[in-house]
Amino acid sequence: MDRTVAMIDVDLVRRDLAQLVSIPSTGGSEGESLVQRWCAATLTGIGLDVDLWPLDLDALRADPDHPGEEVERTEAWGCVGTSGEGRPALILNGHVDVVPPGDTEAWTGGDPWHLRETDGRWYGRGVADMKGGVVAIIAAARAVSGLHLRRPFAVHTVIGEEDGGLGTFATLRRGHTGDACVIAEPTDHAIVAANGGSLTFRLEIPGVSTHGSMRSSGVSAVEVFIAVHAALRELEARRNDSPPAPFGPLPWPISVGIVHGGDWASTVPDRLVVEGRHGVMPGESFAEAEAAFEAAVAGADHPFLREQPAVVTWPGGRFAAGALSPDHPFVAEVADAVGTSAPMVGAPYGSDLRLYAGAGVPTVQYGPGDVRGAHALDENVAVDDVVECAEVYTRLILARCT
Repeated sequence: MDRTVAMIDVDLVRRDLAQLVSIPSTGGSEGESLVQRWCAATLTGIGLDVDLWPLDLDALRADPDHPGEEVERTEAWGCVGTSGEGRPALILNGHVDVVPPGDTEAWTGGDPWHLRETDGRWYGRGVADMKGGVVAIIAAARAVSGLHLRRPFAVHTVIGEEDGGLGTFATLRRGHTGDACVIAEPTDHAIVAANGGSLTFRLEIPGVSTHGSMRSSGVSAVEVFIAVHAALRELEARRNDSPPAPFGPLPWPISVGIVHGGDWASTVPDRLVVEGRHGVMPGESFAEAEAAFEAAVAGADHPFLREQPAVVTWPGGRFAAGALSPDHPFVAEVADAVGTSAPMVGAPYGSDLRLYAGAGVPTVQYGPGDVRGAHALDENVAVDDVVECAEVYTRLILARCT
């Protein structure tokens, strides 16, 4: 086992990550399809049997359990590599879609699609969330290549995780499953066995326009939203008052991500459109989470809302909460593979964990990087973290498959 772990080739990991980062695989883009072809070719080169297939988007969207999407797609691909026939003893999952980089000129080095290494860290869009985890999976698969395995393992590379989980949903619908799964999300040396969920909300806040010099004659949608926002903060505080273990503080936050309003500097705005995410608690249905949010908006302390209520809709991704019991044997197996005292925590963000859990596959997250740096300017991950995770995945493959 030690000899195999020692075979993790950092130069190959660096090469793989540089190639992956160079593909701008934002959701719905051509890069999201190109990156899956890269994964298929790479996994084939390692010696895995690869299933690369076009997703039937119409059929998936018609499925009552479709997890939602927030970007437009006319094409999408699934990719699974397996080491042999039979039900895999272990699935290693990684999503290859990334969020937009924002102002590319603000990135140190100027190009988020070019891997940069400085002081033992790799920089580039997606290196933490989660192409660093994907190349760690590939490195582990490469390390065990040629070994006799009693049972197979599988690598699932998926698209669409950032906006709902379409790729994993489609992969499971195609029949690719297994006995247990590790998702290589960035967990900062912790084992994540429970996730909060999330819903994307859209608020249309009303107002009455007038000339800015006569603002008291109108109703500013901005001021109405201030009252709505205060009501949402009160709701957030109530819902997060006593979170259960293993969750830390604020495990199901309510966050505003986009605000659009107004069309002229000296006009009181009569409409504000606000989009954000609403945390879903374990055991809470989407309908219950939506009802709590809508009641808070309806009860916001502004008299105009009694005449013209705000409109709440729920576009985009729908992430249910998901969990694996801390007493499940697979949690101990992952901890043994980590080899140090890794804390077990609950994550406040949604992920594909709940899709595997819903399909009856015991699942945890363990991967390189820190989620606080995900989606951020100058996203980065420690080189040693990526290599360490590749070693953990290698040990897991050997423990479960030999």
